[in-house]
Amino acid sequence: MERIQSQFRKDWQHKLENLGFGYHSLDGLYWDESHYYQLTAEEINTIESATAELWQMCLEAVDYIIEKKLWDHFNIPEWFRNYIITSWEEDHPSIYGRFDFGFDGKNLKLLEFNADTPTSLYEASVIQWYWLQEQFPYKDQFNSIHEKLVEYWKHLKNYLNPHHIYFASLTNIEDVTNVEYMRDCASQAGFDTEFIPVQDIGWAEEISEFVAADQSVMEYIFKLYPYEWILADGFGEKLVKNGFRSQWIEPAWKVLLSSKAILPILWEMYPNHPYLLESYFEPKHLKDFAKKPVYSREGANVILYKNNIPVEENDGIYGKEGFIYQQLFELPDFDGNYPVIGSWVIGQEPAGIGIRESVHLITNNQSRFVPHLIG
Repeated sequence: MERIQSQFRKDWQHKLENLGFGYHSLDGLYWDESHYYQLTAEEINTIESATAELWQMCLEAVDYIIEKKLWDHFNIPEWFRNYIITSWEEDHPSIYGRFDFGFDGKNLKLLEFNADTPTSLYEASVIQWYWLQEQFPYKDQFNSIHEKLVEYWKHLKNYLNPHHIYFASLTNIEDVTNVEYMRDCASQAGFDTEFIPVQDIGWAEEISEFVAADQSVMEYIFKLYPYEWILADGFGEKLVKNGFRSQWIEPAWKVLLSSKAILPILWEMYPNHPYLLESYFEPKHLKDFAKKPVYSREGANVILYKNNIPVEENDGIYGKEGFIYQQLFELPDFDGNYPVIGSWVIGQEPAGIGIRESVHLITNNQSRFVPHLIG
């Protein structure tokens, strides 16, 4: 794995905006094509097989959590547990997720799994592909994200009827771009689709139905809005009351995989697995470790310790649900830039990667997205 200097394309901002990618430079530079990462075919194979194996391990873990009733680790209230179990037992469809890996060319380790509301989908699927076509048309990229998304939505047409899906998110540019891209993939697969701001989803109390602005009952809703927020803001009770007459994608069982609490569970199930870092609900014997909230976003409230001394930390609003303790992985250092590989699983299959790098050891919302190719 190499980090190679490159040149920004002429009019690169204009080119990105023409593709509908409007947040390339919102808080400083986010899309960064001044460098790219070159990986070997062998390294790509490692990432691909790790993604496939970890996805299967995660599915086993959902069964394990339900069977052992490990709800308290995830801060799941009692009244929501059967809703999760039903969504799992009825095999409610999951479209996608993003594993975040530390990878130094030899060792590949799972840092966390963005299973419920993963973003950076559009830049991984479309934006870096257009960059490759223009800059290195004879090279390849680990990227079949778009094809697999359209394919999987086509597969779901057999199960979701009527073929009308609402796509919901908050109205910030990043969430809307990711959701509109997902909506476009569903449209290409033949669904009728409609965007709705998540705050505009109505609730008809007398019939216990979710309704759109025109009072239509919403039968299928794809949401980019985390389940822990749904539980915190009173929306979760409505889901239970509705009893799956509205089906939500991603499904409720994904909350178990998107929580950092999955990391100690995986370590308990698969001790010393080559893709896992030691993880616990107490610090145990670890001296070099990351203390992570059970739920958090963008590296908030994460503290890194070396020899039991904090070396980097982010503030934030998370942590009331508890913490997990994960062995520290030394991210590769490319001139003070630390990459994390986001590996996508789409419709049960590995589908491609997007690389974000930061000048900090904790990848936060100031990180940059850097394209890649196979060398």
